Amino acid sequence: MASALEDPALIRTLRGHRAAVTGVAFDADGAGLATSSLDRFLMVWKLKAQCRAYKFIGHAEAVTSVQFSPDGQLLASASQDRTVRLWIPCIHGESSVLKGHTASVRCVNFSHDGHFLVSASNDKSVKIWSVRHQRLLFSLFQHTHWVRCAKYSPDGRLIASCSEDKSVKIWDTRNKTCIDSFLDYEGFANFVDFNPSGTCIASAGSNRTVKLWDIRMKKLLQHYQVHRAGVNCVSFHPSGNYLITASTDGTLKILDLLEGRLIYTLHGHKGPVLSAAFSKDGEKFASGGADAQVLLWKTNFDSLDYKEVLKHHIRRTHIDDPPHLLDIYPRSPHLHDEKLQSVEVNPTFDVTNTQTLDPPVIEISSSSSFSTPDDVSSEDLQHSPASVWARSSKRKTENEIRSAVHGVDKQAGISPSLGNALEQIVGQLDVLTLTISILEQRLTLTEDKLKECLENQQQMLLQGRREE
Repeated sequence: MASALEDPALIRTLRGHRAAVTGVAFDADGAGLATSSLDRFLMVWKLKAQCRAYKFIGHAEAVTSVQFSPDGQLLASASQDRTVRLWIPCIHGESSVLKGHTASVRCVNFSHDGHFLVSASNDKSVKIWSVRHQRLLFSLFQHTHWVRCAKYSPDGRLIASCSEDKSVKIWDTRNKTCIDSFLDYEGFANFVDFNPSGTCIASAGSNRTVKLWDIRMKKLLQHYQVHRAGVNCVSFHPSGNYLITASTDGTLKILDLLEGRLIYTLHGHKGPVLSAAFSKDGEKFASGGADAQVLLWKTNFDSLDYKEVLKHHIRRTHIDDPPHLLDIYPRSPHLHDEKLQSVEVNPTFDVTNTQTLDPPVIEISSSSSFSTPDDVSSEDLQHSPASVWARSSKRKTENEIRSAVHGVDKQAGISPSLGNALEQIVGQLDVLTLTISILEQRLTLTEDKLKECLENQQQMLLQGRREE
């Protein structure tokens, strides 16, 4: 019950974007937050006490979606410039461009193992990409209007997509076919996602509704009408017990899915709220709005220790055949209205203001020196040798550590400066780790290409022998 829980609290307001924030996504450990915006930039925020931000410049038009890979080593973004980009989220801003869509790309989402990426576009298609080879694998064509969102199920077997054709479709990734379709004649879904157990999907409706569907029983489980305008985004708490919704009415709402009711209405954004997401551990969530602000919140309202629940989810998604996890069973009628009592949280009045000053922003232009999506050739690798990238990394590391140490000397060993220096060193160790990661990735690509050449050579020799 709401009365037994501690209310969510605003931790910090992050300002750095110059236009509406279209997407928010936490990294694997919750220490970093990536955001996308209509200002054409991606930003990665380091959420430690001394907050820093990195601005990634590369897309030619508005960025519509962003997500970290499960291991946090890559960042994917979608843009109105018709491309998807894969970024190394470090100070070099290295990225590869995935071309294939013929209209604005609205959404990107990694599979649970990080091997694949799904994208949704105004060209009415859903496309699946190989992350390792950075190329298009196949496309799904059945939607008859713009596709607004596409998401992988937790086990990677299914994809859910929603379109302005008023349908939500479920796709089987193995045989590449549509296995189910949910229709909503009152409006279309702006956003769709699977619950952590993979048994249900939630849709955010343009007609102000939020709906939960059971994908095995193929029926509507819950139907909420708690917003006064269209719902733009939803995010499941990792426990699967709560859902956060973001709406054009300027509010975020928290739904208790076990009780089947609204428990919190959160204020803070000035204008439409476009995006929201929980961290992987569920302890924080973030929201982005048309006011160009990102609000970082502390969850607080889940007092249960759900780590065992998360372990259970992970174990099931890897082993069991479907139906593989728990259902959500509403304990009250499906249709809910705003008359149900919920707690209003307004940071301006109710929550202690713990906002910090705007963090320093470091601008990073994309070097675009990953391989191209269609072909990984030796020529591509020559244009951006990993050794040069590594040397550049080493130079920057040395310079930044030197400047940090110089700062310590200048400050005569004042502890905050020493803290800054240590933080810089830790940050550069992260860069070195990422350098090793990209070298390994490039080596894998080279090995694949070499293997392909050897196979071709063997085929030619066999053919020559047959001709003799």
